[in-house]
Amino acid sequence: MKKDAEVRLMMEERNKGHSQVRAAAHAGMSERTARTYEQSGVLPSQHRQPRTHRTRTNPFAEDWPWVVSQLERDPALQAVTLFALLCARTPERYQAIQLRTLQRHIATWRVVHGPEQEVYFAQDPRPGYMAQSDFTHMTSLEVTLGGVAFPHLAYHLVLPYSNVEAVRVCFSESFEALAEGLEQGLWELGGVPLVHRTDHLGAALRPLSEAGRQEFRVRYLALLAHYHMEPSANTAGEAHQNGDVEQGHFRFKEAVDQALRVRGSRDFADRERYDQFLQQLVRRRNETRSPRFTQEQATLRPLPALPLSPTRDLRVRVSRFSTIQVLGNTYSVPSRLLGVAVVVRVRAETLTVLVGPSSICTLPRLVGRKQAAINYRHVIASLVRKPGAFATYRYRQDLFPTLVFRRAYDRLCARGPGRADREYLQVLSLAAGLGESVVELALELLLDAGRVPDGAAVGALVAAPTPPMRAGPATDLAAYDRLLASQHAHG
Repeated sequence: MKKDAEVRLMMEERNKGHSQVRAAAHAGMSERTARTYEQSGVLPSQHRQPRTHRTRTNPFAEDWPWVVSQLERDPALQAVTLFALLCARTPERYQAIQLRTLQRHIATWRVVHGPEQEVYFAQDPRPGYMAQSDFTHMTSLEVTLGGVAFPHLAYHLVLPYSNVEAVRVCFSESFEALAEGLEQGLWELGGVPLVHRTDHLGAALRPLSEAGRQEFRVRYLALLAHYHMEPSANTAGEAHQNGDVEQGHFRFKEAVDQALRVRGSRDFADRERYDQFLQQLVRRRNETRSPRFTQEQATLRPLPALPLSPTRDLRVRVSRFSTIQVLGNTYSVPSRLLGVAVVVRVRAETLTVLVGPSSICTLPRLVGRKQAAINYRHVIASLVRKPGAFATYRYRQDLFPTLVFRRAYDRLCARGPGRADREYLQVLSLAAGLGESVVELALELLLDAGRVPDGAAVGALVAAPTPPMRAGPATDLAAYDRLLASQHAHG
């Protein structure tokens, strides 16, 4: 059968006034074939009729009603699952190569008889209307600080119209992290959109009781009211409704990964250097979006006079163990606060302990629940007086500030476990009073020299008039003498 293009070429030649013989020869067909298509006026493709008959027997004909009943019961069943069930029902009837045939039959059934599917509607974002934000885990980037793994999250704020973004490092999906990230982002962008959309905030709400959930909502609405923003949240489990920031997560982390590869190292000296790296990357990415952001800036509403800086104040009482319980975690505080009711001001990464207007101490906030942060300086005075409590102290492992202190304790135990606890507590008391780094250096010197790092030996070293220096290999000055003699000879 001829192709449509050949017949069209023949008809074009005839329309130019050429003879049928010449037109047929030009199109590469016989005069009779050309006459047939010219008289019918129908292209070859229009002659073909769809095939309604099978060229081979349907191998699933006997079991097809059962397959349909299973699909009607649960349309999510896959062809692989149904084929395995068919093989189990009649193992002699089917072979593995027939799976693809069943997949085609089921795909056709779904198109003709299957359920309606969810339709996604393309959105045309409006400038200044919405900001979307969410948290994303950054662990896959394998960033380290000083060679130590740095697991963290990023709070990510995106304006869907211009795709301008703001990022803040955080460690949990808490209200404080959300509030601080949103405020920082709005002030960096220099304006306020009408709506703030988040996901369902399941991670932030899940650990809370019903009263805690209600408090979260009240505080969140108060934060948005300060900026005159309206709240919006996607349906639980429907991440595509917050799609701009979800896609922004992928693109941002991809850009961070590429920048780290260009840098040649994923290790940073400290968190400040890492923060600078991220902010520089965000600024470069935002520069490429400046034309649309210029349009959007004109529609953003002005910022309030001052940021809200929201915090949560909790009133707790210091236990007889010199600890407080805050949001499911245990923290030590100075022992002079025993029995005192204090106010704990909760931020995303810190807890500030207040007595009246006076700030007593600031503690790093723990991530998660049922954890403890015990500072040996808060309890060492009582432990020195009660050394017997050290052996079974619940938070004993927190009283080894570094690996050097643990090595020193093990050396004391090797000499004699009877006085090891008392001697180690004396060392820890010196660290609390004179400085941890000085005592740690003294312990290293004693351990390297093979001496027992008891309180007396450490005290003698740290009390020396000049700072102790690590012993090194003796220097052979004879080489320098020979060098000087050689210089005089050539002079």
